[in-house]
Amino acid sequence: MQATEGNGPPGGRRGWWWLALSGAVAVSLVSCATLDRTVVAPPQIPGANYVGSKTCAECHENITKNFATAAHARLAAQGPNATEAGCESCHGAGSLHAEAGGGKHNIVNPRTSPEGCFQCHLELRGQFALPYRHPLAEGRVSCGDCHEPHSGPALRGGGTLAAAADQVCFKCHTAQRGPHMFEHEALREGCTTCHSPHGSVNPKLLTARNATLCLRCHFQQQTPGQLLIGGRDHSTFLGRGTCWTAGCHEAVHGSKVSSSLRF
Repeated sequence: MQATEGNGPPGGRRGWWWLALSGAVAVSLVSCATLDRTVVAPPQIPGANYVGSKTCAECHENITKNFATAAHARLAAQGPNATEAGCESCHGAGSLHAEAGGGKHNIVNPRTSPEGCFQCHLELRGQFALPYRHPLAEGRVSCGDCHEPHSGPALRGGGTLAAAADQVCFKCHTAQRGPHMFEHEALREGCTTCHSPHGSVNPKLLTARNATLCLRCHFQQQTPGQLLIGGRDHSTFLGRGTCWTAGCHEAVHGSKVSSSLRF
């Protein structure tokens, strides 16, 4: 019985339709699989056009001269594609700013708002929305306080070494710097061993809750009725609160009087 119009495509047409759909899906998968970067539109400034980083350098030479050493410089494209991928990829189109000879209201300044940074660092927007976080939204700190966008490593203090990275934290958290007569060995691994720098579900930006954090490093041995840590039974202590409360290891970063990290 021959198919009639309205009862669906005939077998031949149906086959071509599935073939076309399969081809579209395949092209989509190949395109996504071969794309090795996040595609992000530069911030938009109404009425402004892109002028290129060379125009920015005419006034901001002190910033642009070392940009080639910056971690962000790796984002720059070459040739015609570079028009929107230099300074303007973070600060927006610069024609109005250049024509006005500067100004704060005709260009995007990530130091005054994190939205420019969040365009690429999407995961950090969520971290700064967690219950415990650095006060970025309130304007009490900015991304630029910890990160250097224009030269060298993006993290102020330089490199990925824990000692260098910790200097960023110690600028504000001076009491934790020390020196300590008895140092918590975790400090040698870096602040981010215990703290999530942008935001956390745990108080004090901790990466884990309560004793769970400490037990990641401090070996525990379970025996009948006992939980030995450092050769001492802690089974009753752990029920009193966190390791750094209840009169135990309050000097969690370091102590001047006790190897057990007590004040």
